Amino acid sequence: MTRTRSDSDGKTTHEVASPTIVTDEDGRRIAYTEYGAPGGTPLVVLHGTPGSRVFGRLFDDRARDLGVRILAPDRPGYGRSAPDPDWKLTDTGAIVAAVLADAGVARAGIVGFSGGGPHALAVAATRGDLVERIEIVSGAPPQSLVSTLPPIQRLLGTLARRTPLLLKGLLGVQTRVAGRTPPAVVLSQYATATERAEIPPAAADCLRRDFLEAFARHRDGFVTETRLFANEWGFSLSNIAHTVRLWHGDADANAPVQGARRLRAELPNGDLTVLENAGHLTTLLRSRSRIVRSQQ
Repeated sequence: MTRTRSDSDGKTTHEVASPTIVTDEDGRRIAYTEYGAPGGTPLVVLHGTPGSRVFGRLFDDRARDLGVRILAPDRPGYGRSAPDPDWKLTDTGAIVAAVLADAGVARAGIVGFSGGGPHALAVAATRGDLVERIEIVSGAPPQSLVSTLPPIQRLLGTLARRTPLLLKGLLGVQTRVAGRTPPAVVLSQYATATERAEIPPAAADCLRRDFLEAFARHRDGFVTETRLFANEWGFSLSNIAHTVRLWHGDADANAPVQGARRLRAELPNGDLTVLENAGHLTTLLRSRSRIVRSQQ
């Protein structure tokens, strides 16, 4: 593993923390940023799809107060991490291993939000030696457990498979629009008007920056992950020995709660907390303090 330090995030139109760049055992260049308490209990935060290491900022204040050290990587093709069109869900363990080695820790808690959920489960199934505990928030379940996908997810999956260049072009337009408009425009992709009203301005701004950083250099990560999620994940849920804590809102339109209930039933040790009247994002905001506190 090699390591470099980036002095800046280059020519982007939004301010983000400078990342550390590491190379994992398979040669991937991975960027990550630290938040929270330096030297605290380590917690790896895996962003959604799309997303970036900037997502870790949502845990910063609580982690700092509670002595938790946030390690937030960009997955391949997002932010400052180099694209890898051949990467698989089961490769996430190598990415987390490189980040932990660079941070000087052997094991950490893992939290995966939305599209980060399958990656967190992959780490637990294939590299359980790296994991202290695992939390999945508004997680995407295997498609085999879901009878019907939301229409937008079906459309994105079709574009990723059949016309990836068109999808990348659309993402580029969307990113330019997001860079010139208020955070509510980005939030409207994930949350209803009622849910958006519950999101504090600081969190809304962070989510907007997270979205912009995700596509600041590449569109490849989103296209690759969309394809990955549509296929078999490449590992068995039965191999996960750790207790998996699932947090899901009963009003989540992006990942309906039925999928979380079926996922819990497939896990050897699954624990599901359903938050009433919570959507995709508000589930995260309501659960993050408890997640950080549980790492102590």
